[in-house]
Amino acid sequence: MTAREHLITRYTRWLELERGLRFDVTKPEGYDTLWRWSVTDLKAFWGSIWDHFGMTSPTPFTTVLEAEAMPGARWFPGAQVNYAQHLFSHADAAHRAGHPAIVFCNEAMQSRGELQEIAWPELRRQVASLGAELKRLGVQPGDRVGAFLPNIPQTVVAFLACASLGAIWSVCSPDMGPVAVLDRFRQIEPKLLIACDGYTYGGVAHDRMTVLRGLLDELPGVRNLVLLRYQNQQADAASLAAPHRRVHDFAALAARDVPFAPAWVPFDHPLWIVYSSGTTGLPKPIVHGHGGVMIEALKAGALHNDVGASAITGDRYHWYSATGRIMWNSQVGALLGGATICIFDGNPGGAIGSPDLTTLWRFAADAGATFFGAGAAFYANCLKAGIEPAKVTDLSKLRAIGSTGSPLSVESYQWVYDQMPKVDGRDIWLAPISGGTDFAGAFVAGLPTLPVVIGEMQCRCLGADVHAWDAIGRDLIDEVGELVCARPMPSMPLYFWGDANGQRYFESYFDMYPGVWRHGDWIRITPRGGAIIYGRSDATINRHGIRMGTAELYRAVEALPEVLDSLVVDLEYLGRESYMPLFVVLREGLVLDAALTKQLKEAIKTALSARHVPNEIFQVQAVPRTLSGKKMELPVKKLLMGTQADQVFKLDAMANASCVEWFAAFAQRRAASWPG
Repeated sequence: MTAREHLITRYTRWLELERGLRFDVTKPEGYDTLWRWSVTDLKAFWGSIWDHFGMTSPTPFTTVLEAEAMPGARWFPGAQVNYAQHLFSHADAAHRAGHPAIVFCNEAMQSRGELQEIAWPELRRQVASLGAELKRLGVQPGDRVGAFLPNIPQTVVAFLACASLGAIWSVCSPDMGPVAVLDRFRQIEPKLLIACDGYTYGGVAHDRMTVLRGLLDELPGVRNLVLLRYQNQQADAASLAAPHRRVHDFAALAARDVPFAPAWVPFDHPLWIVYSSGTTGLPKPIVHGHGGVMIEALKAGALHNDVGASAITGDRYHWYSATGRIMWNSQVGALLGGATICIFDGNPGGAIGSPDLTTLWRFAADAGATFFGAGAAFYANCLKAGIEPAKVTDLSKLRAIGSTGSPLSVESYQWVYDQMPKVDGRDIWLAPISGGTDFAGAFVAGLPTLPVVIGEMQCRCLGADVHAWDAIGRDLIDEVGELVCARPMPSMPLYFWGDANGQRYFESYFDMYPGVWRHGDWIRITPRGGAIIYGRSDATINRHGIRMGTAELYRAVEALPEVLDSLVVDLEYLGRESYMPLFVVLREGLVLDAALTKQLKEAIKTALSARHVPNEIFQVQAVPRTLSGKKMELPVKKLLMGTQADQVFKLDAMANASCVEWFAAFAQRRAASWPG
């Protein structure tokens, strides 16, 4: 593979030519200087991102940042932008260079050896057509449009059509239960719904027409339904109509050839509503703006992920995600920089009953992906299953691997290095990130010019004033502290929908350190400038006065080949000694016996300390996880502290709700064993 100039290098050269600033990002100390400038002079840094990436406005902005308050910062006042308008600014050049906008595959297509490519002009035509039809149906700027769609090209079309009008987009994956969907959509009261008739996952077809009827019954504000026949071309659209509601065919609405004329909207005009996990209460409906999302996506995608315009770099970007997760939004964001996105709809682990963890790797090879991203659990599963992707498919075009969702274990780093092809004679670039739905971006990420230290993320992101703080707000280096962002970023939420006085927003991020964003993760900033995430700060182990994030224990436990997954909680009771149980999922056919229990305890003692050895270890069939794959430590902790299961778990917002019954029964047995 021919080496190419990294996009961060192009940016620093541009800074030298246009701003007279010089930074050497090939050295950690040089990047640190650039990072400190980016979080000290916010106006200069974010203004440079606007200029470097060619963002445009028909009206001038009066300043880059009007106020630095958190919450309440106002960015680029006076500017007008549109997400869809900027996205298609690359279309013609990419098309002339022979690069498509989207490469798509689903389970059925992969079984037939098929791929679908959508050219940039065709994507723009469909977006223009659907946007014009939605406008004809009465969709106006600020109206909410709900979507119940899988990870397919039509979902990208629908999102961009809404964005082009200034409507507010909000999507739920069709594998979500109706309660979880209604918990989200009832809060925002969509005017129009775009939905599919069904989906396929793991080789099993799921008809969602009945679920869709139930959703519509509970959403009386939906006056128009746009039905996408994805599972069954004969799906009965008429059965979804009502006296107050008309039904339209998605394919027909996207079939016209009309001019593309996106509406200019203020920089902080709402773009979409995304949601917190909602596992222990109503999910927070988080509103992000057009301009903030655009400028963060351009910065992170190019400067940190090194993914650029396909017309220049030939980049093809894949990050596996369902539509209800922020990484779906992030993947679509790669189109803003002109890259080709490669999307897969289906089970990354193969058909149910016939697991095949080479599924995504084969898709990446067929699609010619240059950047491959997935959740950390995916790589851990590949490692445990002994998968050797390069032996079953050609991954020679890959030059980067991304990871998110939970901390990537040291063993998974090594698995990637062992199994992925070399790039220019060196290990493939491995770039884990950590950020969040909350601000639609990353706080810590990779940088292609810096060395990778196994077990660490490479750097704090440009423009993200991230620190590890102790309880009274002192900066920590090489110690674990609360992850905070001390200065505002453009992609931070505008507000929560329905949060009239902003109280819920304030309590979510600013209650501990007023005016400073507390993210809720434990982080350690290393002397090199890298970062390690240690899990959620509200799910801490505090054994005998020694406080530690759960991720360290998981690293020790899940390094054992017998263990597929694990969850630990530390329970502190008034008037009783603390109690820390560990729950483990073992390989099929294995049983937790005395020998394996001893082995687990020894692994924890060696990796952490004798103080962190759990009181008891239990074998379970599954660890409770959210739809985005996060371990549900806090709900399990609350359950074992005496709260009823139906008060701490929202089953429809879980990836594996069936396991709750076991934990609820365990909590009852545990409570009954205490005297008094």
